[in-house]
Formats: sequence, structure tokens, C-alpha cells
Amino acid sequence: MSIRSVPFAALFSAAALACGGGDRPAQSADGEATAAAGGGATLTGAGATFPNPIYTKWFDSYADSTGVRINYQSIGSGGGIRQFTEGTVDFGATDGPMTDEQIKAVNGNVLHVPTVLGAVVLTYNLPALGSTALKFDGTTLADIFLGRITKWNDRRIAALNPGVRLPDQDIIVVHRSDGSGTSFIFTDYLSKVSPEWKKQVGSATSVEWPVGLGGKGNEGVTQQVKQSDGALGYVELIYAISNKLPYAHVKNTAGQFIEPNLKSVSAAAAGADLGPETDFRVSITNAKGPAAYPISSFTWLLVRRENPDSAEARQIQNFVTWMLQPAAQRMAADLHYAPLPVPVIELVQKRIAG
Repeated sequence: MSIRSVPFAALFSAAALACGGGDRPAQSADGEATAAAGGGATLTGAGATFPNPIYTKWFDSYADSTGVRINYQSIGSGGGIRQFTEGTVDFGATDGPMTDEQIKAVNGNVLHVPTVLGAVVLTYNLPALGSTALKFDGTTLADIFLGRITKWNDRRIAALNPGVRLPDQDIIVVHRSDGSGTSFIFTDYLSKVSPEWKKQVGSATSVEWPVGLGGKGNEGVTQQVKQSDGALGYVELIYAISNKLPYAHVKNTAGQFIEPNLKSVSAAAAGADLGPETDFRVSITNAKGPAAYPISSFTWLLVRRENPDSAEARQIQNFVTWMLQPAAQRMAADLHYAPLPVPVIELVQKRIAG
């Protein structure tokens, strides 16, 4: 190993010692939290809007504790993958894992690091219903986003919501206009539950939407829904909650209509296929289990396995180690993200250190 080429695994062990393995960041003798050689450093990242609220909280907390500032551009997963590939940022962030072709474009020099779990929810603007939680199944959602169901009082929606007085009103479909991991999660789910969706549209961070209005970022979709009477869109859970928008319960593989929350997202991750050779690019949409919310996902940081800048690499490793600690993971729950299950954290640590 040359001085200019530092493997991720070699730095992880040192970072773990520097940051400590327990509940809190390591502290100096006077009690101030610190990171090895960290004070005054700045890292840059770009990508997913889905985890932006928790990333903002983490980055602020990490800067307060260590003096290391992390400048993050919430531009969407597609933009994050692009900037990571071009080498214009220190790390990327995505909710849709890089494809094999994209990984080849960086010569395999990438590691997907899971950070938290979240839910993509169907949120809507129907003032007459107040806070009523509507129910949807996968085929009905696919037909809405295919443009086959156009009215809120369509018999197929009504059959899923007995007793709810649905308005005779057009459905205004709202989707992402940018490259989006949130779109990947949603279209990945639709592709699993609807053969027609899989055939006509498929799953990707960017797709050709058959119908609807576009919004940039989770923020843009949220605003489109808020300002459009009759709108239906998909966003990460915290965006609906913080904007006081209702969101639907979705039918899972066990036939249960599931509310998206920490418990149901964690249930979706419980059966994730993460073997010892995993690269963590795993989908948990439409997961099995009676309590699993079907539009759940991991979200990932993209870091370089080999980094020619040893100082930069060390700072990234310090942050990743800090992020995996219980204290940082608990911050996620406050913003309605599910912390990583302990077995997943252990797998990440072993994979990085190995």
C-alpha cells in the first residue's frame, strides 16, 4: 500500500479506536468530544433528499463535537451518483444503489454504506377528508401512476376504503422531476407488484412517467401536493409529517394495510438478505412479514474503497464510525427514520474492517 492509496478497511480500525466503540464519541481529557486529527477539516457530499433531514442533524452534531464540517448538497440521488463518479465530492448519497454499469464507471472503487431506513409514503391533498388515512394496494397505485385510474372516487379506490366519502375529483399525480432514489424505491415497489408497470415503465432513479406533474426533490413534490387540491404524490415520511399532510396505509404481502412508522419499516428490514459477502445493495420493498411496510428502504453513503487522499479518507472513516454508534442512530428515530438493526451495523463494521 502506498502513502497515496489508503484502503477504507485500513482506516476503519484506527477510526474506531479514535471515535470509541460505545454510546458516545470519544472525549479528550477536558471532556470535549473530538475526532482524530479532525478539527477544522471540511468534507463535501451530495445526493439524496430522502435522508436529508437526518443528515443535516448528524452533520451539525458531528461538527459541534469534532470541529469537522460537512457541506452536503441535497440534490437527489442521481446527482449524488454523478458527482461521486466525477470526483467532485468526497462522498455521495443515494437511496437507489449504483448499478453494475455505474460501478464499472468508477472501476469498482465504491462501497455502499447503509445509514438508516426510511419509508416512502403516498401523501395527498383532499381537504374534505381531513386527516383520514386512505388505503391503497400496489396494483391500484400502479394504475393511478399509469394514468388508468383518474378519479378519486374510482370504484377500485372506493373498494379499498369502505365508508369513506371519496370526492368526484380528478387525481393530480405528482412525481419527481430529477434523478431520485425516492423514485427508485417507489418504482422498484411498483415493478414488484404490477407486471404492467414493470413492462411499461420499470424501476430506476429516472423513468418516463406516463402522467403527472414533476417536483424537484422531496421538498418539491411536497410543495406540489400542498398547493394542488386533489394531488397525490410520494415522499419520504418526514416530509409528510413535517408539512402536516396525511399519508396512506399500504397493503403488504400478508394482506395487511400497514401504517408507515419506525416499527413497520424495521419489520421490512428484518428479512433483508445480507450475507457475509454482501455489498449492501439490497432491496426491501414488498418485504415479507405481517408487520412490514412495503415501500421501505435502506439509504446509503457512497465512499471510495481506495482514496488517494489519506487525510480525507480518514475523516470520512471517522464520520462513518461515529454514525454507526448508538447515540447517532438514536437521532434517526426523532425524525421518523428507523435506525439500522444491530445485525446490519455489525455486518457493516465487519465488511469495512475486513
